[in-house]
Amino acid sequence: MPPVGDNNKPLSDEQIARLRAWVDQGANWPQGSSAGSSHWSFQPIARPELPAVKDASWVRNAIDRFVLARLEDQGISPSPQADRYTLIKRLSYDLLGLPPEAGQVDAFVADPSPDAYERLVDRLLDSPHFGERWGRRWLDMARYADSDGYEKDNSRPDAWRYRDWVIRAINDDVPLDRFTIEQMAGDLLPDATPADRLATAFHRQTLTNTEGGTDKEQWRVEAIFDRIATTGTVWLGLTIGCAQCHSHKYDPISQQDYYELFAFFNNGDEVVASVPLVGEQLVKWQREKREAEDKLAGLARQIAEEQARLTAEVPHWEAKLKAEPSAPLAYHPIELVDAKSTEGAEIKILSDGSYLAAGKNPDTDTVTITAKTDLPEITGFRIEALAHDSLGGKGPGRTPHGNFVLSEFRVSAADKPKFGKEHAVALDRAEADVAQDNFPAAAAIDGDEKTGWAIGSNSGKDHAIVVAAEGPIRGDATPHLQLVLAHNHGSKHTLGRFRIMATTGHDPLLGIPREIRDVLAVESEKRTPEQSKSLVDYYVSRDKKLAAQRAQAKKLRQRVAAKPVMQARVIAERAKDRRTTHIMHRGDFLQPTDEVQPATLAALPTIEPRGDVPDRLDLARWLVDPSNPLVPRVTVNHLWANLFGRGIVRTVNDFGVRGEPPTHPALLDWLATELPRRGYSRKEMIRLIVSSATYRQSSAVPPELAEVDPTNDLFHRQNRFRVEAEIVRDLALSAAGLLSHKLGGPSVFPPLPPGIAELSYAGNFKWKESTGEDRYRRGMYTYFKRTSPYPNLTTFDCPDSNTTCVQRQTSNTPLQALTMLNNTVFAETARALARRILTSGGENDAARLESGLRWCIARPPTSDELAAFAELLSTGRQWYAGHQEEAEAAVGSYHTDGVPAAEAAAWVATARIMLNLDEFVTRE
Repeated sequence: MPPVGDNNKPLSDEQIARLRAWVDQGANWPQGSSAGSSHWSFQPIARPELPAVKDASWVRNAIDRFVLARLEDQGISPSPQADRYTLIKRLSYDLLGLPPEAGQVDAFVADPSPDAYERLVDRLLDSPHFGERWGRRWLDMARYADSDGYEKDNSRPDAWRYRDWVIRAINDDVPLDRFTIEQMAGDLLPDATPADRLATAFHRQTLTNTEGGTDKEQWRVEAIFDRIATTGTVWLGLTIGCAQCHSHKYDPISQQDYYELFAFFNNGDEVVASVPLVGEQLVKWQREKREAEDKLAGLARQIAEEQARLTAEVPHWEAKLKAEPSAPLAYHPIELVDAKSTEGAEIKILSDGSYLAAGKNPDTDTVTITAKTDLPEITGFRIEALAHDSLGGKGPGRTPHGNFVLSEFRVSAADKPKFGKEHAVALDRAEADVAQDNFPAAAAIDGDEKTGWAIGSNSGKDHAIVVAAEGPIRGDATPHLQLVLAHNHGSKHTLGRFRIMATTGHDPLLGIPREIRDVLAVESEKRTPEQSKSLVDYYVSRDKKLAAQRAQAKKLRQRVAAKPVMQARVIAERAKDRRTTHIMHRGDFLQPTDEVQPATLAALPTIEPRGDVPDRLDLARWLVDPSNPLVPRVTVNHLWANLFGRGIVRTVNDFGVRGEPPTHPALLDWLATELPRRGYSRKEMIRLIVSSATYRQSSAVPPELAEVDPTNDLFHRQNRFRVEAEIVRDLALSAAGLLSHKLGGPSVFPPLPPGIAELSYAGNFKWKESTGEDRYRRGMYTYFKRTSPYPNLTTFDCPDSNTTCVQRQTSNTPLQALTMLNNTVFAETARALARRILTSGGENDAARLESGLRWCIARPPTSDELAAFAELLSTGRQWYAGHQEEAEAAVGSYHTDGVPAAEAAAWVATARIMLNLDEFVTRE
């Protein structure tokens, strides 16, 4: 579209003449015919010469020459170096996101050695907290969160493993080219390790839609769209996503280019991989394994003793069994009173006394039959599962194939038609004519709703199960019966037609398998060793206590044999059945058009694949190939933006035609060429930048430059900005002496205002507040739920994690001040800081006020500042002296031995203002 506004004006005569001369000379256009491909960011990088400067004494490294040359051209002098108090606080905030300790500040300020600053930088870069500070910035780009997003927004309990991978990689200074390759295609590396595969979780941070009725293919495609947009923004600094529906309107990215990039991701599947446990998780696993080994050893002894006892009982059991009186079993109808289905199925009684389920066909159901009997004694029941033409596969079940699962059969007997627990009848043995594997007759009376009796492939025929009671049911005393048939297997595995008969008589061998009966028929002295063993094994297997012990031992053996791993969501390349990729008309996955193959942007150097078809590993290597001019420029601009509050290219996310040009093009390209020279080391590049005189400048705004360079495009000074959301809380916890310095591990749940977690879908999320040191972990470890994020983070401009964020925006709102004054977290840090001041700050008010302020702002306070805080302290003392209840409430649980509540409360009020100083949350 043509420009609008003041830019939409006729060309000057000079411009027209220049265009004509260009056409007369052949209209030579570098890098092809598109305007975008000749754009500065697409041009090859040539290492620029260092510019000459007049004031060489100001220069500390090459960066300063480029900055100073621009300043001298404008007749501007750089700002003086910040004082040492500011420098150590700035470096600590920038590199660790934590305030410097007072002792470290004093040591640095007093250090006369010429390399004091450099040694300070080295110490901070070597700190494990460096990985946390810079890892949090990378997690913004990776759109990291602990939940799926969308309506249900389910938790991702393994998400933290990727976060820990990032922290560890940054602390280990994994070269940025390797850092890129592992996250883009770690699974495709030769001899890929679990850590390599875990790195691909970068592209599993996409949102996942688990709502009912969603089209899986649609949301798989949406996830790839997000991966392309993220790759384009993070590494190329381009708005590639604009080409999803049509060719990019400004940059040289065609729709075909877009779907050729899509093809790289189209054959990556979302899978899980086993990754080793680490940290506290590993320690917990080792402890639990030792406990399991100890329990297993003790349980093995108990099992051996129980088995020996039961083996010795076999002859007595056999003798008792053979001595039991036997009477032929007979089956008798019972009088139906009522039949009900809990799920609304219609229970019809047929002319032969059987029941037929009709109408609603639920997945699970429980049928309760109330009946009467005039039999003087009942020894059990026979349940007949009967075929019927109205049923699928002719039944007896209501599945399409006729099978069913009788999960539990329960019986109650009473003198009146009212039944309670006291009327339950104990059932002893069960025997069926047929049984499906793993669904034996005994499972219908074992008390376990997850097991049951089924007939498998024997549908379309009549079958029966006979169940014996432990003792006779006296029909004359308890004529009322309740018979319950529970079907909990699901998928409509319910009985369709059945009949229940009362049983009289007694068969001592009921429920005993045929092969065991055959052994019992052989005289004991004539049995083979195998027969004797089978008899013992059968008897032993019937013992519930031993069965429970064996089940427990099995779980313990599994625990002992398990490997110290957990599952994590990653990307894995398809080995076969590769998907074809098509251009999608208007970006609609339902409208595929021309097929395309994996390829990179036509305006950039071509890819050199390892095989016939390029894959994600080829794409990753293309990104960091020295011939690709965009990635190094974008990468060093990210580093610069994090250390100056803005990039050399202000539009950090857009290096295209619509983005802003670099303020210092030669400096940007010099840094881009320096990146491979320094082995793609993040730490080396940061060391280079923070060692410059440009970085060390004061952030004070020279009045004479307020209008000349109001946005500091020339970097005539440092920039001053509020720290990120997580760091606000980290600083308060650290100053108060509460902060946990533990690295990594699962996300934590610090105090949350009431009502926030309840906003989750259908109340499916509970915020279980962390205890112990987990309550005081760094902000980056706070559980982040996309649909209900931690409010302290969003208040201070934390991104929503739904899309990649390469640079946070910073606002200044009254809500932020109110949060730091009144929120539970900050109220607690004020109490803790007050207690720290009273116990460790000194012996008098002046010393304590100075200590408290130094813990917050690093530098010694001025006399005027001390006087103002002393007045505040005095006012607090006067007020709380007459308000004892308010004093107790203000101090809470942070009492200090020997200090009255009113005195402690006055210090809490004073500490709260210290923690709310602008200087405290501002990176100077």
